[in-house]
Amino acid sequence: MNDIYPFQSSVLCSDRNLLNGHRSALLWFTGLSGSGKSTLAHAVEAHLFKMGVRSYVLDGDNIRTGLNKDLGLGPEDRKENIRRIAEVAKIMVDAGILVFAAFIAPYRESRRFVRELMEKVPYYECYVKCPLETCETRDPKHLYKRARAGEIKNMTGIGSPYEEPENPDLIIETDRISLDQSVALLINFLIETKVVFHR
Repeated sequence: MNDIYPFQSSVLCSDRNLLNGHRSALLWFTGLSGSGKSTLAHAVEAHLFKMGVRSYVLDGDNIRTGLNKDLGLGPEDRKENIRRIAEVAKIMVDAGILVFAAFIAPYRESRRFVRELMEKVPYYECYVKCPLETCETRDPKHLYKRARAGEIKNMTGIGSPYEEPENPDLIIETDRISLDQSVALLINFLIETKVVFHR
């Protein structure tokens, strides 16, 4: 490792933000499977696209079909999954992109790692809160049904714990409000934190 010398670009993240007309940041959506993380992240991305904001969604299943396809669902693999995603997200934020990461990230330790890694750049944790019972009722991928039948081991909320965020920057209760209302909350939050500007 002593022979590695990171190259410092002459184009800074602040330069890219100025060019884009908005700040780059990482907004991490955490919550149970079926809580609506990906649906919300992609809906916000579509809304921001119309506003001219350069954003991108890193989605759990998409990442696991490529970059992290070698990882399972055990505790150590889950931590490594989050570590890799966080490092990729950090690079994308430096590139001037507003990044949405939609991942369960069940362990507080892993989420703490992400926050510490992003210490010098805008980072926000959004808890997409939804009761397990509601998530099981939705079960869009039939994961809970398979987990209850013993076909899936270490399913978060069933065979593996989900440690609720203690101090998230934003909480959206998707069992209480509609998708449109959730998107509006997110857009308002991004404007209030001066990540994007009202147009």
